[in-house]
Amino acid sequence: MSHEYQDFNSLKKDLDNRMGKTVSILKDEFSGLRAGRAHTSLLDGIMVDAYGSMSPINAVGTINIPDPRTLSVQVWDRGLAKSVEKAIRESDLGLNPMSDGQLIRIPIPPLSEERRKELTKVAGKYLEQSKIAIRNIRRDGMDAIKKMEKDNHISEDDAKRNENEVQKLTDDNVKKVDELYSAKEADILQV
Repeated sequence: MSHEYQDFNSLKKDLDNRMGKTVSILKDEFSGLRAGRAHTSLLDGIMVDAYGSMSPINAVGTINIPDPRTLSVQVWDRGLAKSVEKAIRESDLGLNPMSDGQLIRIPIPPLSEERRKELTKVAGKYLEQSKIAIRNIRRDGMDAIKKMEKDNHISEDDAKRNENEVQKLTDDNVKKVDELYSAKEADILQV
């Protein structure tokens, strides 16, 4: 971590912020995992190859919900329809878009038992990525504390106390992502 901290409070605030962002990102990823109903956030994570760079799907068209089991994307530039269709098809959401010129219809399949298990696995993957991110942030914090101690900014006792606080912050955030996962899993498995 290139950031130099003079005191533990600024370090803790930064770690808390970064871990909070990780929890927030997981919430967003989970909102994209819909349990068999059309929801515009389902397509949030999809990036489309538009004019040589990757753009979020909502930057190239309007997403609508014509009925509870269908999403549609009204692409603003007809030339991007194929790219949008390809991006949706290649996402890990298991969707099969159908293009009608500039309008792409995406039927949301009812969730089979197999699809529910698949979505639970995807959610588990997101959970694991979040935990890794939180542990990496924790490691950054521990390294910064060791450096503060080495540079004589804090005593050995303060370093131990600070390390315990960073561990508590880590445990609290891991607990939050675990709770988010449990709620999402229940949502996915509910028939």
